[in-house]
Amino acid sequence: MKRAASGRRKFLQFLASSPLLAATQDVPSEAVTWPKDSLSVMDFEPLAHKALPPAHWGYLTSGVDDDLTLRMNREAMGHYQLRARRLVGIAKPDLATEVFGIHWDMPVYLSALAGQKTFHPEGELATARAAKAQKTTPMLSSGTSIAVEDVSKALGNAPWYQLYMPVSWEETEKLVRRVEASECSVLVWTIDRLFGRNTETAKRLARADSRDCLTCHVAHPITASQVQLRRNNPMYAGLSGETNPAVADWSYVDRLKKMTKMKLVLKGIDTAEDAILAREHGADGLVVSNHGGRSTETGRGTIDILPEVVDAVGSQMPVFVDGGFRRGSDIFKALALGARAVGIGRPYIWGLAAFGQEGVERVLEILRGELALTMQGCGVASTRQLTRQYVLRNGVKLG
Repeated sequence: MKRAASGRRKFLQFLASSPLLAATQDVPSEAVTWPKDSLSVMDFEPLAHKALPPAHWGYLTSGVDDDLTLRMNREAMGHYQLRARRLVGIAKPDLATEVFGIHWDMPVYLSALAGQKTFHPEGELATARAAKAQKTTPMLSSGTSIAVEDVSKALGNAPWYQLYMPVSWEETEKLVRRVEASECSVLVWTIDRLFGRNTETAKRLARADSRDCLTCHVAHPITASQVQLRRNNPMYAGLSGETNPAVADWSYVDRLKKMTKMKLVLKGIDTAEDAILAREHGADGLVVSNHGGRSTETGRGTIDILPEVVDAVGSQMPVFVDGGFRRGSDIFKALALGARAVGIGRPYIWGLAAFGQEGVERVLEILRGELALTMQGCGVASTRQLTRQYVLRNGVKLG
């Protein structure tokens, strides 16, 4: 039996190294049996698919409506090309950046993604430990399956906290005070989910799942209301569970800003007009995001939106971006376009689902290595030197 397993492994390794297979970019997922076997973050996607039941995979992989915006986040990366400079002499590029006065080892953070126990038994704790090992900042979702206090212990410091705002101001203040008490320094209010959404792909895959959801959920995640589900969430303990006030306007930013000393970042900014309003209402930072294609079917990739938002606020506040980032070269493009840092979501969850903490670490390790190589290849010694002179859009220089 051991000899047969060894022979099979050697055969799969041979397949993975085959020039013909490399040409088709069709590496079998069986060839990756340990995180270090992976060569790209995309190697983790089929492994996660295999590890997860249909409903859980559907939640992770779904966009809204026809999944057009989900696909466009990725496709838009191809709108940009790199201008590579030579003979610059860079032995070790400097990936560091500064965010709100804090040194970051690299300009990559882990975007908020709810209910990570759905993907691995250790959930957000495994993600936090991986972030600590790779010196990366995680953004913890309000929909976390593990309380912020416990995640902070695993991380060694407090994460950024992503807010799904309770409907009442009394409950909002109670939640914000709890987050402040856990020593979170950045509050990220998600403003592109203040209404419903049509996650059609997720619903179709949930119907294909033969399991009884009530064996691991207190209420059916498809048929139950968000209020029912929130009531059993650790961050909404003692609250009504009613969140995301559809009537919210810019006065809510003013009030939230007065409520807390945490830095206030608005997540879900997609236009220059809203970027300017955010600055005028005192936001400390912005995240260009369409919720991974899970908010409104705009058909716009976030990297295409990024330049207009950066131009709108200039150097007055940091702009972050997420959505479709799978390569170090993608991160390079966003930094050149003016992003302070880039958030990744699905890739680290693929790693989590496949291998737990070690999978998340490997995803970050791969992106770190690819970004460093791209910087060397383009003649950029430090992320602080990145400007639009290093990118083209559809072959045309950017101003």
